[in-house]
Amino acid sequence: MTIASTTGAAAAEETPVPGVPGPEQDPYIWLEQARSPEALDWVAKENARTLAAFEADPRFQQLKAEALAIFDSEDRIPFVSIRPDGLYNFWQDKQNPKGLLRRTTLESYRSAKPEWETVLDIDALAKADGKEWVYQGSTCLPPAQNKCMIALSDGGEDATIMREFDMRTKQFVEGGFVLDQKSQGGIEWIDEDTLLVGRGFGEGTLTESAYPFTSRVWKRGTRIEDAPEIFRGEASDVWAGATLLRDNKGTIHARTAFRGISFHETINFVEKDGKWLQLDLPRKGGIYGIFDGHVMISTDEDWTVDGQTFPADSLIAVNLAEWKADPNGAKKTLVWSPGPRQTKQGGAVTANSLYVTLLDNVVGKVLEFNFEDGAWRSREVPLPDNATLGIAASSDETDQIMYTVTGFLAPTTLYYSDGSAPPAVLKTSPAYFDPDGATVEQYEATSKDGTKIPYFIVKPKGMKADGSTATLLTGYGGFQVPRLPAYLGSTGKLWVEKGGAYVLANMRGGGEFGPQWHQTAIRENKQRTWDDFIAVGEDLVKRGFTKPQHLGIQGGSQGGLLVGTAFTQRPDLFGGAIVQIPLFDMLRYHLIGRGASWIGEYGDPRIPEQRKWIEGYSPYQKIVAGVNYPAPFLWASTADDRTHPAHARKGAAKLKELGQPYYYFEDTTGGHSGGVDNDQRAKLQALQFIYLMQRLMDPR
Repeated sequence: MTIASTTGAAAAEETPVPGVPGPEQDPYIWLEQARSPEALDWVAKENARTLAAFEADPRFQQLKAEALAIFDSEDRIPFVSIRPDGLYNFWQDKQNPKGLLRRTTLESYRSAKPEWETVLDIDALAKADGKEWVYQGSTCLPPAQNKCMIALSDGGEDATIMREFDMRTKQFVEGGFVLDQKSQGGIEWIDEDTLLVGRGFGEGTLTESAYPFTSRVWKRGTRIEDAPEIFRGEASDVWAGATLLRDNKGTIHARTAFRGISFHETINFVEKDGKWLQLDLPRKGGIYGIFDGHVMISTDEDWTVDGQTFPADSLIAVNLAEWKADPNGAKKTLVWSPGPRQTKQGGAVTANSLYVTLLDNVVGKVLEFNFEDGAWRSREVPLPDNATLGIAASSDETDQIMYTVTGFLAPTTLYYSDGSAPPAVLKTSPAYFDPDGATVEQYEATSKDGTKIPYFIVKPKGMKADGSTATLLTGYGGFQVPRLPAYLGSTGKLWVEKGGAYVLANMRGGGEFGPQWHQTAIRENKQRTWDDFIAVGEDLVKRGFTKPQHLGIQGGSQGGLLVGTAFTQRPDLFGGAIVQIPLFDMLRYHLIGRGASWIGEYGDPRIPEQRKWIEGYSPYQKIVAGVNYPAPFLWASTADDRTHPAHARKGAAKLKELGQPYYYFEDTTGGHSGGVDNDQRAKLQALQFIYLMQRLMDPR
């Protein structure tokens, strides 16, 4: 399969498999061609119909203007990364819709109006190249981080091209490294003249999931086609590649490699004496990084080794020198293991400390770890209680670190410490909506099997428990990803301030309570996620917070699948459903976009036993005649090469065939991650909230 064939279409070719619908069973497979003239003509007609219905609403322009004012706000926090030559920020606004990569000093950043130096103007670059470039980040050579490979995608696809850029001259390097064939994957710098490249190299280098499974060492001045291959996984892997084990000073201690045999399982290797040695690590675990002379290991399953069992979600240390001498025989030491309803999240390493963010009953904490007097010691970083905490930036060379603190009603605050004093407030986001009188409460619903499922509800001022409040229920419930309280921003302005309630559910399948919370609701047990979400909806009605005609649901990607299963399994429970960039046709999902990579989460529809799990809930197949669905609003992006717009398109087409009310909108740019300009983001927000108002608030 060539690189090009994976970006514009669903499956270039497929072998018929019994039980997996083909053209004879599915009349809408032609919509899986993302940019075929026929599909784009269908999209244009659907967009015109939806825009006519929503833009004609007298509230639309006001909502769009309110959202745009938030997205373009000059007062929003300009989040940064800390580099040796300054603080870097990527900024989009009305004048720079595609964005600026810019930098400033810490002293200037502390001021109310920092002075920024533009490093790269993406709008100017896109105009010069005649492309819809979306900036996808940079990978820079440590420790100076002056030489970088800039990643750009056309229209927001996950696939990128990469070009060498000099941060000092603020120019692309003439004759420098260029990867001009778009692909998944990336690079690591070995030294200033050598890259470790793991991307698609043409025929025979991509997995079924369309991710790379080979890596090459590329020397400056040579062709990438001639670069020697140093590692090769299997075409059946989800992805595979070689990596570098580097400390915070930039020193490379080893070459490692991995084979992702499923989305959640990995086989790890280290290069030892010129050969690849398989590491005795749990399949649901791997190397976390290097800190203070130790290799750190994380595991998502219980791991018994050398007569000791490390619980799932533990952090484990191995002496670096011992590990390099004997990677599988070096002694393992427990650094941290979770308590009840705890799980670790992100982490960062500064010059002298390791920081790990935790969730403790869905409340954030940050722990600082140090190796002192031959033992691991930790302390809790003094940050506000009962909030969602995150690490926003950190420095490898110093002890500088920044934290975010947020909540549904509390604008995000940025805290800073240089290691010599407790964190202090550095910047605070402005309030974008009036929280006066609004409250946040947490409840539990009882799922079908008796499991208690927590959820948060943001109640607007004056809300009565008489079932009359328009309520928006959202969630995710997959891939061990937690959904946490965060400032509502535009949702607060466009929904809560207008009298709507907002609910965030924490279903099994997500990561709110650690690996087991996730693993208990995957594959044959995935229905538990859908049951949990439905249980929250039922609980909202039971408590009198809302009624089905006033209850709407919303979710994107896996969350779009969540919403699709909910409105097809319980159409009577919901008055509206926003299905964003979804998975929807689960009997063909392995053939669409990057779907094959998620077989570890959902199962493989080509295997009869596993197809039975999926047939039980696949929303596309569950849309049938004779059922009144809550007029769902499906939307997608033409540039989405991850879940692919085919899922949403086919759902809308089937609803249309059955004469069911529905709405469909497709953004031509943005991709799966929504890399659109602020005006388009505001438009999408306004379309969705007009839909919710019409469905849940207006008399019908």
